[in-house]
Amino acid sequence: MEFRALGSSGLSVVPIMLGGNVFGWTADAPTSHAILDTYVAGGGNFIDTADVYSAFAPGNVGGESETIIGEWLKRSGKRHDIIIATKVGMLDGEGGSGLKGTRIAAAAEASLKRLQTDVIDLYFAHRDDPDTPLAETLEALDRLVKTGKVRAIGASNYSASRLAEALAISDQNGWARFTALQPEYHLLKRDDYEGPLQRLALAETIGVVPYYGLANGYLTGKYRTAADLSGVRSGGAKAYMDGKGPAMLAAMDGIAAETGASLAAIALAWLKAQPGITAPIASASRPAQVADLLAAAGLTLSDDQLARLTAAG
Repeated sequence: MEFRALGSSGLSVVPIMLGGNVFGWTADAPTSHAILDTYVAGGGNFIDTADVYSAFAPGNVGGESETIIGEWLKRSGKRHDIIIATKVGMLDGEGGSGLKGTRIAAAAEASLKRLQTDVIDLYFAHRDDPDTPLAETLEALDRLVKTGKVRAIGASNYSASRLAEALAISDQNGWARFTALQPEYHLLKRDDYEGPLQRLALAETIGVVPYYGLANGYLTGKYRTAADLSGVRSGGAKAYMDGKGPAMLAAMDGIAAETGASLAAIALAWLKAQPGITAPIASASRPAQVADLLAAAGLTLSDDQLARLTAAG
């Protein structure tokens, strides 16, 4: 399995990050543990979660995904083989809300307890918080790094201008700086990342781990008509059925015929070949789906195939 440096974070990761958003939602604890076992057995070492996962599922309050991962880490004994990323900023609780310094401090402690670990490898600000001064957020994150509770910090859903401002504040104060970025980016949504944000990430040696790499499942080819829309996660795929979606699937079908790869692997292989990308994030609700994710890690598309996919979008 190939390993890549995650920007200037000092972390070394495989080029496909396993999404933990489904743990405690569409995957119960035993299934989630089996997914984690399969991913790690296949060479994976990079897992994404958040304190808010999966508060959006009926009956959940948040923290379910971290709890499941923590139980798996304890059972498997794999903690030192795994890079764990979690996030703060979308789940209110002790210390307040958003990215207030008091909230970050309390949320980090809660995440450490749920994950059953003494350090978070990569801690993301889940989304920009315009109501909290950047300096307050960054100072709180820096304190976690300096006390050894967090190894590296990242920004999720930040604009180029706000990310640049955050980097400048960190540099001015000698604080830990964002060394990872998590934007929405995939074959059918490229404007948020391509352009100023991409240029900034490249210039500042920031590792990029994009989410929704499979466009809510649409790029797996599972949802081609309205009749295919079933299950709690299918709603997001509906938005791509018009516009460039069908043409993209047709281009991917052609490349699948040439390579023998699944559409999911092709979509992720295109992502990991883009400038600045370290590892796209993709989740699995069943262990059998992990094979497609791991296949993407070893799939290299030709320049012509990459160009055809880019043109289709």
